[in-house]
Parts: sequence; C-alpha cells; structure tokens
Amino acid sequence: MFSRKRGGPKHVRATDAPPSEALERSLAADDEPAAPEHGPWDAKHAPEGVQRLDLGSLQIPAIEGVEVRVQANPEGGVEQVVLVDGESALQLGVFAAPRSEGIWGEVRAEIAEAMTSDGVDAREVQGTYGIELIARVNTPDGPADVRFVGIDGPRWMVRALYQGAAAADPGREGALGEVLSGLVVIRDNEARPVREALPLQLPKEMTEQAQAQAEAEAEQQPGTNGR
Repeated sequence: MFSRKRGGPKHVRATDAPPSEALERSLAADDEPAAPEHGPWDAKHAPEGVQRLDLGSLQIPAIEGVEVRVQANPEGGVEQVVLVDGESALQLGVFAAPRSEGIWGEVRAEIAEAMTSDGVDAREVQGTYGIELIARVNTPDGPADVRFVGIDGPRWMVRALYQGAAAADPGREGALGEVLSGLVVIRDNEARPVREALPLQLPKEMTEQAQAQAEAEAEQQPGTNGR
C-alpha cells in the first residue's frame, strides 16, 4: 500500500424578475448539474482532507489493506493501474468523453460484442453505478470471473475491471469498492478525442526513486563500470 474538509438585506425571488430574465436564470441552473452524492468525484466536487495517490488525471484514495500496483514507462508515464485486496483485483482506466453525453453504454456494447466473438457469454446486470457487464473468461490459470463497471462523469469516463472474488460476488468488493467510490478525476481543459486515455503520471518523487533504483541495479550487473 502506498504511503504516501451572506447574504444581503434584500431577497429577490426568481419569479420577481422580468420573464426573460427569469427564463435565463432557469436555463443557467439546468446547465449546471447537481453535485453528486458519491464518487468517483470530479475535481470540483472532491471531498477535502483525504490522503490520495496523485497520478495526474486520477487520484486514488489511500485505503488500509489495498495495494496499488502501477506499471510505468521510464519517463514516469503510467500505463496500467491495478489495485489488489486479498483475493480481488481492480484495474482502472480513465478516458475523455463528450461534454453532452456519457459513453459507457457504447463502450459496454463493444466490450460485449468482442467477448461474444471470442465465444464468451457476456451478460448485463444492474450494479451500483448502473448497468455492468459480467463474464467468465478462460485464462492460462483456468476459468476466471470478470466484471466491467463504467462511470460517466463530466467530460470523462472511468472504466473499472474487477477480477477474482469481487468479480464473482459484488458483495465482496470491500475496500476496492471504497477506492472506486473515492476516486477523483482531474480533467484538463485540453480538447481530446473521445475515448482517449487521460494522461497518468507518477509523482515526481516516485519517478526519481524508480530511476535511482534502476541505475543502482544496472551498476550491480556484471560487466558494467569496467568490471
């Protein structure tokens, strides 16, 4: 596991305004979605005072007992994020989405189609965040359960893949479910193609530590530094 919360004297009702002004206020209110009751959180709604691992576009809350496994390239760019808790694992991805609509329904249909073409029976079930996709797939170690969960946010989508016990039985999500509901997505203002993975980066200190470790291991290899 990484170690790493006026008002003035005069009150004017919207209905007291001229008709055109009242309509504009109503439309403006409709454009601003209500704050969600739970995460994954968009950055502007994220609760304060929570310890998180900052990966740039994605912040992962620190939950006791959950191990965070990150695969990164030499430049510190994160290519894969997997969380492990006992017999369960959770792989995370975060992607760009349109401002006007979610994309999980479309993505889910494509995942199901790909599985079906491979001879895998994929089924839709109702879950905490809406419709999920479950299946039993063949692996080198034998058949295994998988469960795909998608959460649409403002201009982003989180795709979560449960494996192991939490895939077979959602009631066993435990700490991994806490992590998923506590995620924070930092969506930059850059225009990105729909479904493009949002950039993930190791914190600077972790990148430097990994580089130092790699250099130390290289120096210990036979035939280096003149030995």
